[in-house]
Amino acid sequence: MKTFDNILVTKNYRDHQHVALVQLNRPKVLNALSTDLMREVVEALFSLEDDRDVRVIILTGNDRAFAAGADIGQMVEATPIDQINDNRFRTWKQLALITKPIIAAVNGFALGGGCELAMSCDFIVAGDSARFGQPEIKIGTIPGAGGTQRLTRALGKSKAMLAVLTGEMLDAYEAERAGLVARVVPAETLLQETFEIAKVIANRAPVAVRLAKEAVNMSFETSLKDGMEYERRNFYLTFSSQDQKEGMRAFLEKREPKYEGN
Repeated sequence: MKTFDNILVTKNYRDHQHVALVQLNRPKVLNALSTDLMREVVEALFSLEDDRDVRVIILTGNDRAFAAGADIGQMVEATPIDQINDNRFRTWKQLALITKPIIAAVNGFALGGGCELAMSCDFIVAGDSARFGQPEIKIGTIPGAGGTQRLTRALGKSKAMLAVLTGEMLDAYEAERAGLVARVVPAETLLQETFEIAKVIANRAPVAVRLAKEAVNMSFETSLKDGMEYERRNFYLTFSSQDQKEGMRAFLEKREPKYEGN
């Protein structure tokens, strides 16, 4: 794995061969999401996507911030054409192409683009210090990387509208109650707790995990009828996997399965 300027990448995280950690590393600006940082995040994720040893990826920041938003210094004098030519949103779209589970481990601020990045992951584990929000309205603009869409799907229209129109933050427990966050843990044990969840997923059959992720994501893109058909096709497809045979045999033999990703 190459060395990056704005992120740190750790394979074999905590000596687990199937878990990798990607850490945003611009602490002086609370991990503001510059174009270069986002490009590096996507490059690292695709490298881990292609690594057969990696089954689960944790994306995190630091104790003060997951990411406190976009790099406003890059945007203050920008024109619409500048924004188009920047290709920033093309980079964001590539996040959806990652088939392996990505867990956002959030301490501190996840605001603006930071909240959108966390929501782009498969689920969020939050330290009890975490704060989420889309404050773009306070600086004369609106969310542009999914904030109005993903937040509404997570919170419902009323709560999302309040958050977007006021720019107010949600604390970790409010975010959990509303469905934005999967679990809240003590801030000081965030990475350990997230790692324990990642280990559980990494020990599941990789093909089934991929197909399950696809099916859940499809539920946001299609009707119930079409989603059920998609789910059923993915269910059938698992039966072409050696891991399905291993998992069911292990269950019948009352032993732990050994999944190879085949």
